[in-house]
Amino acid sequence: MPAASPNPIRAALLPEEAGDFDREYRQAMNEAVETLELTGVLALLRRWQRVAWSSRDERAHRRMLERAEQLSAGETVATEPWPVTRARLGR
Repeated sequence: MPAASPNPIRAALLPEEAGDFDREYRQAMNEAVETLELTGVLALLRRWQRVAWSSRDERAHRRMLERAEQLSAGETVATEPWPVTRARLGR
């Protein structure tokens, strides 16, 4: 997993996600300057760290994004319970 700091996280993201990260990071930093509170920045970095970790398998990450978009649009997407997924993956 990339370090929980901006540069390694951004470097691990898909190109189309980097702009969202930049925008959210700038907003969180601006809020931190005004409030003198880093909680929002740290939460953002942890969240994007998970996105960067997911991006390690670019193909799977893109499939996940497509499924999320389909679900958000109200489309039917085949799913399975977590225990079934775990068994299928041999875990």
